[in-house]
Amino acid sequence: MQLKCIAIDDEPLALNLVKEYAQRFPALRLLHTFDDAVTAAEYLRNNPVDLLFIDINMPDINGIDLLRSIQQKPMAIFTTAYKQFAYDVFELDALDYLLKPFSFERFSKAVGKAIEYYQYRNTVKKETDTIFVRSEYQLIKINLDEVEYIESLDDYIKIHLVNARPVMTLMTLKALLEKLPETKFQRIHRSYVVNLVHIKSVYQKNVVLTSAKELPVSNTYHSFLNNWMKK
Repeated sequence: MQLKCIAIDDEPLALNLVKEYAQRFPALRLLHTFDDAVTAAEYLRNNPVDLLFIDINMPDINGIDLLRSIQQKPMAIFTTAYKQFAYDVFELDALDYLLKPFSFERFSKAVGKAIEYYQYRNTVKKETDTIFVRSEYQLIKINLDEVEYIESLDDYIKIHLVNARPVMTLMTLKALLEKLPETKFQRIHRSYVVNLVHIKSVYQKNVVLTSAKELPVSNTYHSFLNNWMKK
């Protein structure tokens, strides 16, 4: 597996650094580097790539507008000296946001995310054991075995993990359910989805989890109780 990638930056030193770092990864195939966004945009119209390393503050077209203009968006890792663009980058589903000057270790972490996410999107599995969600301007890998339950909070969902702090992400419960294996996760309430592995017992109309947390089962999902007790 090799990810086809390009780097775009109007600063020669920054562009050379990305090139030097990228060449250390056998999983990356750096096709071209560009010192202006216009030429890069023309290249991308006819040459789809898997991953962009892209600066934000450039003449003519900034990196954010360039990525917005691409119909079939590749994965993107932004490289910039400016912190204030983090929210705009988050809206574009960028994988990471590297603040200049960044070390090889930080670059390596971002590339690791890209490789994992590419494999996640392109590997056919009989049953998903991990998912990726966006939280606090970064892409987070969630091991489904570690999910105890999921809670809906208006436009956000809160993923409660075993022995770890919860993860908040901007998504609906319905959208997340489409990513989860039905054999492991069940909705019990308009606000709750539970991991069946972590159900300890059922008490009246409540599910008791292994952490001792109790969640209500609404009448809409009452059939869940009967099905669970038959197992």
